[in-house]
Amino acid sequence: MKKITKKDLEYFDKIARLNLINSITGYKSANLIGTVSKKGILNLAIFSSVTHLGSDPALLGFIVRPTIVPRNTYANIKETGSFTVNAVTESLIQKAHQTAANYPEIISEFEVTQIASEFIENIDQPFVKESPVKLWCKYVNEYPIIENDCILIIASIEAIYLDENLIQKDKWVHLEKGKIVTINGLDGYCLPRLLDRFEYARPNTIAQSLLKNGS
Repeated sequence: MKKITKKDLEYFDKIARLNLINSITGYKSANLIGTVSKKGILNLAIFSSVTHLGSDPALLGFIVRPTIVPRNTYANIKETGSFTVNAVTESLIQKAHQTAANYPEIISEFEVTQIASEFIENIDQPFVKESPVKLWCKYVNEYPIIENDCILIIASIEAIYLDENLIQKDKWVHLEKGKIVTINGLDGYCLPRLLDRFEYARPNTIAQSLLKNGS
């Protein structure tokens, strides 16, 4: 087994260090965050840091990198107070990855990547039309991470739009059926496969498979 120390990392090429550190912690969610500026320019950016924070109230969080350079997603959220989160599917991965390019504020990633946008009901934030799982979220708070100048954004989930074929009887969402991908590192896109589901874990008992029991 190869050992790499913190000191070793100091001598790594920047890209090699990015690849290693971003991939060793495992698979991450792949989501496109949609926003609109006050000037009406639609913005779309891929994020691998969107994560569940709680279900009651329904909260999620994601990380914004240091704002020493323009961060259009962050600026738009601070201006308008809301945004959308859209799951990335297998058919979207190349276009979704391209949204990571450093486009100026006046350029819409929806347009340059040819990802179709849509507006749902009276929500003034753009959704990804093709995505089978879409969330409308409102900004709640933010916390600076002083160790690396990143920002943790906290948001409430205001509305959920789902492909009905993904919703199971117990309201569990079967992401595999929607061909929703995950991210390994910075640039690896993977299609997960469901292996099993288990009962709620409790002390002094062995959680049984929900799939094998036909639940």
